[in-house]
Amino acid sequence: MSSFTQTPPVLSTPDIHIFEDPTPPATYHSHSNEEVFIIYEIQRTLAEIKHGRWQRIALQFPDEMLPDAPCVLKALQNGLRKSATLDANPKTDDHSIAGAAALKKLQLSPENSGHERLYILADTSYGACCVDEVAAEHVEADVVVHYGRACLSPTARLPVIHVFTQQTLDSGAAVGAFMETFANVQEKVILMADVTFQSHVFKVTNLLKSKGYSNVFASDVLHDPSSPLPNRTVPDEVKGDNERLKNWHLFHVSDPPQSLLLILSSRLSSIYIYPASKAVNNEKSQATIASTAQSLRRRYALLTSLNTVSMFGILINTLSVKNYLHIVEHVKAQIKAAGKKYYTFVMGKLNAAKTANFSEVGGWVVIGCWESSLIESKDFWKPVITPFELELTLRSDKERIWTGEWQSDFQGLLGNSDSKTVQIERKIGSQPPTFGADRDGGDLDSEPESTPPEFDLRTGRYVTHSRPMRNPRAMTMEGVQPQIHGSSPLPTKSILKREKGELAVIGGEMSPGAEFLRSMRTWKGLGSDFEIAYDESGMEPSTGIEEGRSGIARGYTDKTEGTRR
Repeated sequence: MSSFTQTPPVLSTPDIHIFEDPTPPATYHSHSNEEVFIIYEIQRTLAEIKHGRWQRIALQFPDEMLPDAPCVLKALQNGLRKSATLDANPKTDDHSIAGAAALKKLQLSPENSGHERLYILADTSYGACCVDEVAAEHVEADVVVHYGRACLSPTARLPVIHVFTQQTLDSGAAVGAFMETFANVQEKVILMADVTFQSHVFKVTNLLKSKGYSNVFASDVLHDPSSPLPNRTVPDEVKGDNERLKNWHLFHVSDPPQSLLLILSSRLSSIYIYPASKAVNNEKSQATIASTAQSLRRRYALLTSLNTVSMFGILINTLSVKNYLHIVEHVKAQIKAAGKKYYTFVMGKLNAAKTANFSEVGGWVVIGCWESSLIESKDFWKPVITPFELELTLRSDKERIWTGEWQSDFQGLLGNSDSKTVQIERKIGSQPPTFGADRDGGDLDSEPESTPPEFDLRTGRYVTHSRPMRNPRAMTMEGVQPQIHGSSPLPTKSILKREKGELAVIGGEMSPGAEFLRSMRTWKGLGSDFEIAYDESGMEPSTGIEEGRSGIARGYTDKTEGTRR
């Protein structure tokens, strides 16, 4: 496809770029102590820490907020220290940190106060919107305080305190942009904002209602990505029937993530975006209507291009989101039921260079949060899709119906699993493998009446090996016994080398990955260049064993010359 590169990307850079940092310098606006107290909600954070009686607290910051991390840490330490001495010293200093009075009202026992330890998590293992439970467990944290915008995906192990940070917004300018967009005061409009601007939603709604807009609904934060409005409340008339949501318009403050736009494009009448960043900079801005038709067409083209792919890579891009292991098993069962092969990978920060190392994989399926699972970068050599898109990809052209509806949260997919896929999976798993002859009693050397070839829309050709695992055939070799139904399996690390035209087998099962390594990869590791040279000359491969250098990095000893370098 034109949206992806046709050749593997270059995984190295010239030597002249070693001392050049292509990253543009980040702009940072320093905050005073008062601003830090308000933006990072120090008072509420202290109250929740004392209420939960947590002793080890991990503070997770996104990259753009790391300069404020020391100030936030110091403010929390001072607040915890002062709260431990409230009973002993009832008279507080006028310059004490704000929030001490609120903590005194809690009247909690300070028996464990003063022993709290705070840790700053600077580099997240996965996306900044997700809670990094992996890094928090390294410091044995009892709770994670997550700062900045968040996907609000349910976590698996640790409790979380979400601090969205309160960003400034000109409410008057937002009301003016709303009135220019919706001239009819009776229009049904849902007012929604990014979590960093959520504190302004109800204020703007009250201003609109004072001007005659009686059908404006202020959405509040809800920790439920599977909601009709992800992580937001909906009007009462929509709770019983989600189809009624199409009668409402959406006015969104700040630029939403692309995944949210694709989800809401088929659920609402229209979506208008008010860029809050310009409003913060005192620039007059107007709300613009969002169009997702081009993005949806591109996503549909991606999933149809993977219809004839024989090997998929499952990218686990989270270890914190609840039920991520269930969706991994669900995706495996779907790929296996379709007669295709899958390989599982765990990647932290996903990029094109990492995925390009596995050129045999024809397409990738990302298992992550509902925001970060959408990858639309053109740098990837092979397409990257979501579990929802995989379900459409594995269907035949007759069964695949594209309605324009798009879904990213895999929690909903687990509840709406395809029973047909499960039945096919059980049918394949219940049939024992046969060796020496196919399941119809014919000879393996004869041409079987197999599944008809599939048409590839990208190349305009028919593909006959798009489902290599549909009828796997393992042939015995001398000294190796195949696995019979109910007996012990073959060693999983043994690779059987076949003659030309025959497929490689691992553990008694045909392996497309091993076949790709045997037939298509030109470099197979150290020493493979000698083997290729001997194959071309017709000689037996033979290389001598040489003793290399020894020692430490600052001074190696060469055995042949006896010198130290």
